[in-house]
Amino acid sequence: MKRSRVNEILREADSYIRSFGYVMPPFAYLSPNEMKARRADLSTIVERRLGWDVTDYGKDDFDRMGLFLFTTRNGDAADLKAGGGMLYAEKIMISRHDQYSPMHRHIVKAEDIINRGGAKLAIQMHESAPDGSVDESAEVTVVTDGITRRLPAGGVLMLEPGESVTLLPGNWHAFWGEGGDVLIGEVSTVNDDLTDNVFREPLGRFSEIEEDEDPMLLLVSDYDTWL
Repeated sequence: MKRSRVNEILREADSYIRSFGYVMPPFAYLSPNEMKARRADLSTIVERRLGWDVTDYGKDDFDRMGLFLFTTRNGDAADLKAGGGMLYAEKIMISRHDQYSPMHRHIVKAEDIINRGGAKLAIQMHESAPDGSVDESAEVTVVTDGITRRLPAGGVLMLEPGESVTLLPGNWHAFWGEGGDVLIGEVSTVNDDLTDNVFREPLGRFSEIEEDEDPMLLLVSDYDTWL
């Protein structure tokens, strides 16, 4: 993905988020130079990978398969192992109309996926087989806002604005905006996008960036090389 396209996506995403009255944290707008100058003060942001995230899953077709994300807060994996401390994370995401986020599951993370506004959020779901692969036949049981719901294997759950679903480790899921763009909230246990995403098909979690212009803002995947 070209950096110019990433910059365009960030501008569009910021405008869309603001249209719902959602206010991003101040660190969202630190320039690359400001982040470099303040690196020592930003250790929590960098080490816990807070910030902007744009992925095309390595397919270079963001409009068809991709996702915008911003991690606003994230706990410490060491605290999660110890069973006490900052055990939670939060993201704001945008799934565009018919933009597919591919089938995947998490090993550790439990998450509430919340339709914060816009169109319907469609989530296709499967249970895990004993070996962790997709179970093509098992009924799916999930809780949506405290209500237990059951879907056939591969069934699609439709979330209206304001509705949410709790996904537990092992719940396979893919999602997209149905009929329009969707603003999505995620509240979860500690998030680790480096090791805790298992995709049904071989995919990359982060995009390879072609530097055709300067970055407007850094992505979390830029931190290792830019800072």
